[in-house]
Amino acid sequence: MMAAGGWWLLLLGAAGLVSGVPPVRWLQVTEEPEIKTLLGLVEREYNSASGREDVYRALRVSDVRRQLVSGIRYDFTVFLGRTLCKKGDEKVLENCRLHDSASLTEIQCKYSMLVFPWANETKVLEQTCSQEDLMKESNEPSSDPSIKAEDEMLETLSLFKDFVTTYNKKYKDDEEALMRLQIFSQNLKKAKEIQEKDLGTAEYGVTKFSDLTEEEFRTLYLNPLLSSQPPRPMKMAAMLADPPPAQWDWREHGAVTEVKNQGMCGSCWAFSVTGNIEGQWFLKKGSLISLSEQELVDCDGVDKACGGGLPSNAYEAIEKLGGLESEQDYTYMGHKERCSFSGSKVSAYINSSVEIPKDETQIAAWLAQNGPVSIALNAFAMQFYRKGISHPFRILCNPWMIDHAVLLVGYGDRAGKPFWAIKNSWGKDWGEEGYYYLYRGTGACGMNTMCSSAVVD
Repeated sequence: MMAAGGWWLLLLGAAGLVSGVPPVRWLQVTEEPEIKTLLGLVEREYNSASGREDVYRALRVSDVRRQLVSGIRYDFTVFLGRTLCKKGDEKVLENCRLHDSASLTEIQCKYSMLVFPWANETKVLEQTCSQEDLMKESNEPSSDPSIKAEDEMLETLSLFKDFVTTYNKKYKDDEEALMRLQIFSQNLKKAKEIQEKDLGTAEYGVTKFSDLTEEEFRTLYLNPLLSSQPPRPMKMAAMLADPPPAQWDWREHGAVTEVKNQGMCGSCWAFSVTGNIEGQWFLKKGSLISLSEQELVDCDGVDKACGGGLPSNAYEAIEKLGGLESEQDYTYMGHKERCSFSGSKVSAYINSSVEIPKDETQIAAWLAQNGPVSIALNAFAMQFYRKGISHPFRILCNPWMIDHAVLLVGYGDRAGKPFWAIKNSWGKDWGEEGYYYLYRGTGACGMNTMCSSAVVD
């Protein structure tokens, strides 16, 4: 196990979280450089303040506790032994031979210190010393619950180090890095709670959003307009009499483009709609074209660009504009810019749009027959989703709080659990290669409340 201070420097320096902090090599527990540094300070302070002529040096340390606060707080007990050196001797303290009576005159000191590794600063918070008879010392291991807390902290630090390396996280200074570490720690607990309550086979844990608060995540990646504004009325799609096939996946039939990344912009509505139209165009015209979300972000005058939008509004905007340009011609920027749509560059158009019934059997039948479906859902469990079939408790993922638009591309069954296959727009480094698998048959997370599709004649 690595000392907490070593971990902290490793995170700031070697992981590149803060510029100007030199890389730190991997430290072994036997070296414990942070503890050695603290003991050196203890020796200097004790010998400087004591009225004794003899010099004392640290023999051992026990009951070390570490706590991450504004810095790293160390609480520990150190035992000092009398040496043959006298004050003023020009000798290295660790080379001073112990006095024959050192075991009988041992000094026990309890210290609390606050260390700021990034500033090379240490503050002594508390210090008390008393002479103890070694025969009274117990060699039994401590059963203090703080040991468990320390192990958890070190495990969190290890996970955080892997997190910043995996997702190439950069923070402006050590203060922000510490703040993100604290948020990361709280999010680990949230992910664990979601995991314990999930009814499916999903795995929740560290994702690229693990250093964001819930409010930050919602603001940057979700879409509040989905539940706060009513959708534009659309014609209801015809009910289908034939039952759907047992499983279907439009990825296997060439109707789905690669997973895209909306970035820190609440433009999921645009990605959901373009994904749907890409499938519709492929099925009607035989050509799969990656279409432009940026055109909608810039040119849809009803929706709010990165502030959110509704698929129903987007269909109408596309009809009025005259179609969508390709991704190649109108590249995604991740923020609103001046509308530069050109009718001469239209790669796909739509004629109308329809609302799809809320019955999941009808949704499956319509999807299998007509192509991927634009849907919206409650993204409660998605911040920490890693893989598997997600099935949160209904009360935690209620259907009337939908806040994210995605693309339904298929459905099936895994080991007896029915699922929907959902294409997300957070990049391939999220979920299962960019996909979310949600339990099918119960309207989980409101996935059946806002289903729609463009119509291409």
